[in-house]
Amino acid sequence: MSIEEKLQTATKLWESLNLELEKRIIGQKDVVKKIVVTLLCEGHSIVTGVPGLAKTRIIKTLSEILDLEFSRIQFTPDLMPSDILGTEIIDTNQEGRRYFKFVKGPVFANLILADEINRTPPKTQSALLEAMQERKVTIQGKTYDLPRPFTVIATQNPIEQEGTYPLPEAQLDRFMFEIVIDYPDFEDEKRVVELTTTHEEETPHKIISREDILAFQSFVLSLPAGEHVIDYAVKIARQTRPDYSSVKEVKEYVLYGAGPRASQYLVLGAKALALLYGKPVATTKEVNELVYDVLRHRLILNYRAEAEGVKKEDIIERVLQHVQRKN
Repeated sequence: MSIEEKLQTATKLWESLNLELEKRIIGQKDVVKKIVVTLLCEGHSIVTGVPGLAKTRIIKTLSEILDLEFSRIQFTPDLMPSDILGTEIIDTNQEGRRYFKFVKGPVFANLILADEINRTPPKTQSALLEAMQERKVTIQGKTYDLPRPFTVIATQNPIEQEGTYPLPEAQLDRFMFEIVIDYPDFEDEKRVVELTTTHEEETPHKIISREDILAFQSFVLSLPAGEHVIDYAVKIARQTRPDYSSVKEVKEYVLYGAGPRASQYLVLGAKALALLYGKPVATTKEVNELVYDVLRHRLILNYRAEAEGVKKEDIIERVLQHVQRKN
């Protein structure tokens, strides 16, 4: 299959996916797009939003349409690492001899919903994050590979802080995006109510196999990004760092800026977006579309910013304006 044919196929699949999603999901198209980009890059993302905005519904429906094994893990203060990874139990074979048998945990799936990840202690958080990074788990000295593709979508509730264990910045940096999900507009909310207060609900159809997803993930890596696009992404990331930045607001309000992973994810995400749009190369336009999602959870603001009500989005906007002006 030629590059042009692959791009056409990806565009048609993206259109079909949206049509299937509309059977269950109203609005939230930008959120869905960012989650699909995460999947195409085999990354992991955090979705931040208040309860009731269909976070679980979006991810579960996507897993059905894409023929992926779905697993939902509800994070609670008493959750243990073995509840996620699995554990060894004593079993008996046909000869009556006892042996240790590994029972896989819910992390052994293609698409993981880590619901309210900040409600569990750091020990349990790190068990999942190790699996995310290595795509393997080690139990009693034995290593088990996780299935491919493997993507974790974590959720956080921004308005409820009691009983939470916020993820350290180094762990947050492993997430490709922080995707903010907001309330639907009036018409979309009206359609949601109409859809969910009747017996009728259409069942979405599978439109792509796991093997196809793996092939598209490989294709994303092979798509080109010009040197000027890479330069642009690196300049954006570097301008968020107080020691290097020429942006006044960064020097005044940012304690720590984004690391090299931000540049990598800006370029990789831009390639995945280009694929969805049927474009043969990634451009700065795709980078701009992902800037806020890539940088939002990577900026650490100081106390002055908090006191003056400065938001991360304000800083990112100023950085983007500065780089575009100089570019």
